[in-house]
Amino acid sequence: MMILGLLSLLVWLGMLLFRDGFWLARDTDEGMAPALAHWPSVTAVVPARDEAAVIGQAIGSLIAQDYPGQFRIVLVDDGSSDGTATVAREAAARLGSDRLTVIAGSPPPAGWTGKLWAMRNGIEEAGVAPDYLWLTDADIAHQPDTLRSLVARSEKDGLALNSLMAELLCSTFAEKALIPAFVFFFQMLYPFARVNRPAAKMAAAAGGCMLVKRQALADAGGVAVIADAIIDDCAMGATMKRQGPIRLSLTRRSASIRPYGGWREVGMMIARSAYAQLGYSPLMLLGTLLGMGIVYLAPPLLALFGHGGARVAGALAWLAMAICLQPMLRFYRRSPLWGLALPLIGMFYAGATWFSAWRHWQGRGGMWKGRAQARMQS
Repeated sequence: MMILGLLSLLVWLGMLLFRDGFWLARDTDEGMAPALAHWPSVTAVVPARDEAAVIGQAIGSLIAQDYPGQFRIVLVDDGSSDGTATVAREAAARLGSDRLTVIAGSPPPAGWTGKLWAMRNGIEEAGVAPDYLWLTDADIAHQPDTLRSLVARSEKDGLALNSLMAELLCSTFAEKALIPAFVFFFQMLYPFARVNRPAAKMAAAAGGCMLVKRQALADAGGVAVIADAIIDDCAMGATMKRQGPIRLSLTRRSASIRPYGGWREVGMMIARSAYAQLGYSPLMLLGTLLGMGIVYLAPPLLALFGHGGARVAGALAWLAMAICLQPMLRFYRRSPLWGLALPLIGMFYAGATWFSAWRHWQGRGGMWKGRAQARMQS
């Protein structure tokens, strides 16, 4: 028991001290955008499938951008059955804007995920005119200065990709428990400071908001090079980092407007990509579940039921993981006491990871808008 307690404690001390300070949540897009002598042209590409409930607000936030340069919006209606395109056009008409173009997406061919194929449709519609492509989701609303801030930072730092981790909705009890941890775990896997360091190999992005230099994407081979990627945003980050510097930041400028709901809904969101993150490997799955048990479950069990040094080590590991979560809890305006619940939250994520593998083995992996997009591995 003592060895188990010390192992858990060493893991959490390593997280606190040696993983690029990921848990401090310091990489943000705070600050005013500097003025540019010339503002490059931008086209926003929005893939949308059955998004009538949120598309009006999302398109309205894009139309309201106070961007000084040339800016247009391409919405790709990806086979919606709920009038998504109509709602988007009505939102643009209410605002008296001619920035919006709506196109009908074609069915994805074999080897493509639906979202990436829709994105490609939009990029083709944008053509070669824009200097930048703003790839943003249909359930994200942006503050009016978002695009100006993205472009100014990209121009200043010569970025091939500038991505913002949108602030996710966190209202229901399940969301309060699971959403801050979702971003925390993402940062644990992809420390933003390391992603943003040009010399580091690590790359990632957040799919809700990605500003991409159009020519750099074309030079990389376009979205075709990641056509079957379930974790498409991180695949995009890796692709673009081979073309130049990238940046990934937390933000309050962009926010999700889709409620995730209860435990089941959040669990399904996690399960969509968890097994893909493990490379569809049963051995990786087994190792991950075992590791999560040691890192998250062992500390509170030892602290509550252990004896002597094992109990002390378990309690210290539990305290360390609670401390790690505090900056993200502050970002999401949640009680610091949620940090003590991280062991239970971690076990929920372990269960969702197992369910992700089970869905894949059933041929239903990577579910998105009714499409099973993960290909079975040979």
